[in-house]
Parts: sequence; C-alpha cells; structure tokens
Amino acid sequence: MSKTPRQYFRSTGKLSLLTLALMAAPFAMAQDAGWYAGANIGQTRSSLDNASISNSLLGATPPAITSISEDNSDRGYKLFGGYQINKYLALEGGYFDLGQFDFVTNTNAPSTLNGNIQVRGVNLDAVGILPITDKFSAFGRLGVTHAHTKGSFAGATTVNSTRASDNNLKVGLGVQYAFTDALSLRAEIERYRINDSVGQKGDIDMASVGLVYRFGGKTPTPVAQTYTPAPVIIAQAPAPVYVAPPAPPAPVPAAMPQRLSFSADSLFDFDSAAVKPTGRAELDKLAANLRGVDFDVIQVTGHTDRIGRQAYNLKLSAQRAEAVGNYLVSATGIPASKISTRGVNGADPVTKPGECVGTKVTPALIACLQPDRRVDIEVTGQR
Repeated sequence: MSKTPRQYFRSTGKLSLLTLALMAAPFAMAQDAGWYAGANIGQTRSSLDNASISNSLLGATPPAITSISEDNSDRGYKLFGGYQINKYLALEGGYFDLGQFDFVTNTNAPSTLNGNIQVRGVNLDAVGILPITDKFSAFGRLGVTHAHTKGSFAGATTVNSTRASDNNLKVGLGVQYAFTDALSLRAEIERYRINDSVGQKGDIDMASVGLVYRFGGKTPTPVAQTYTPAPVIIAQAPAPVYVAPPAPPAPVPAAMPQRLSFSADSLFDFDSAAVKPTGRAELDKLAANLRGVDFDVIQVTGHTDRIGRQAYNLKLSAQRAEAVGNYLVSATGIPASKISTRGVNGADPVTKPGECVGTKVTPALIACLQPDRRVDIEVTGQR
C-alpha cells in the first residue's frame, strides 16, 4: 500500500529535519579529515503502489482488481566512498542496488498481471556527524539520487517492459563504531524516493550494516612480548648523626627518595590505559614495600615512544599515569591528594640517539623503542 503525497512529505520532512539538525550540531570531536570507502548490505522494503501500476497497465477500461499478492522485500547493497571535511561534515557518493520487487494482480476477468521492478543507481550525500565518544558516533545524511528503474509486466496476452531514470531525494540515519583509526562498523537506515517506471513515485527503505575503511588511519601493530624483571626498590638514606655524650640522641629520620620504572608493556595491553592483572601484581609488590611510609608526594609519570601522533601519545601516557595513581590509592590507602600524575609524549626517551634508526613503523623499530614505553614512579617520604 502506498503513501499519499501528504503522508510522504510529512514523514520524509521529519526525517530530513532530524538529519539537518545532526549536520548542524556543534558537539564533541570526531575523527580527523580524510578519505574513506566502504560497503553495506541489508534488507530493502518497497512501498510502491502496485494497484496503481496494475491499473495503468491493464488498459483504458481496466477490469476490477480482486486481489494483489506482493513480495515487497529483497536484499540490497551499496558501495560508497567519501571525504570527511571536518569533525562534523562529510561528502559521500556511491552506487546502490535496492533489489527486485514482485507482485501478481488478479482481476474479475479471467486473467492476471505479473510484474517485477528492479532499482539501482548512484547517489551524492551530505553527511552530518554527531560524535558521542572517542569511538562511537551517530550520523545523518541528506542527498540526491539518480536511479534507474526497470519494470517487466506480463498479462494474459501482452508483455510490457518499462524503464525510467529520475533524480530524487534520499535521507538516512545511522551509527558508527570505530574498532581502530582505520576500520569502523556502520549500521544505518535510508529512504530512497523512486520513480516506479510507469509515471508514479514511491519509497524504498533499506536497513543495512557495513564496514568503512579510512585511508591513512592507524591500525594496531603486533608487538613482540619481552620479559621485564620486577622493579627493584632502592632506598637511599644518610648515616644517622649522633650528638656527643653524655646523652646520645636518636638517629635523625631519613628522607626516602625512591625512583622506579615499570615497562608499559608489563602494565597495560597495547593501546590501553587499563591496568592488566600482571600489572596489578607488580604494583601490589610496590604497595607492600610502601606500607608504613609517611608520604610527602608520589609523582607518577607515563611515557610513550616517539611513534604516532604527539597529541594521541600525550593523552595515552597521561591516562596510563592516572590509572597507576588510582590503583596505588586503592591498594595502599594513600590520600589521592599526595599523588601527582602526568603524561609525556615520547619527549623523554631512555634510548640513546642512533640506537633506533628510522621513521617507518616496523616490528623491529617498535621492539627497539620498548624501553621508552614506561611508567616512572618517584616516592618521597619517611619511615
């Protein structure tokens, strides 16, 4: 059953307004600008008016229609590519195939009309992006299509074949989740306005899922696991000072500056700021040694290597330092006010110049720079 023009513009208008609102929304960050490509596959559903199509094909004085058997669902797909202009806006073009839709019309005359309609074409859309988290976002689209519709109709004595090409409106909404900087999963629903090839218009909806590949995005590179020995706590204290007799004084309390370095690979999984079980075991050993110490301050500094974007490395190193600080608070009962954390984006390496040559990211370079990926803890206090 088809929609009246008023119903179509009412429903399409609401979807268009929501799409435009998403396109104009000045919210949180999305991915950087760049080219991307992808493909979707899903279910299509037609709301073309098969009764009107039948009447237009049955002649000037068509017999009365007694029933229509319809198959309005099929599988559709699309291939697309686009360019993200900024955090909130992208342009996307592509090719779509909405499938084939069949019907059988029975009349009060001793005859039937069998028909099928196939739709495919190209589109150009403006896509508005609403970032929700670093990895999850919603989006809306508003665009135009140039669709080719092919109809094939067979009656008792006639066979008709019709074709039409037309430009129409296309709208849609969806969500996207980024597995990495380069690869994302997309789910969306779209509405295509279509010419049915016999002079009338209707809608075809497609609900689909697909993958998006972003050119120039970073993908995780496997890192060889290396054994890192447990940190050794070195306490430095000056020799006690005594006053001359007759009354020997007690030793002066000694300051306890301690500096320890933990391999980031032993504390965290790749590209993560969550302390893993083996990392908690290492921090529990440190916490056991720190019990009974009157702390002045504990400085936790997260370091990364020089690979990757500085802004991203700075954020990751700061998050890792905060994760270690939070764990020490929960494990030792140290007041959070006595723990200071900060991140360093590879600006303070322990590898020497010339040791790890090259800028191209390779497993050898990543392994060479492993000592630079670390968390330093400096403790100042007295027992």
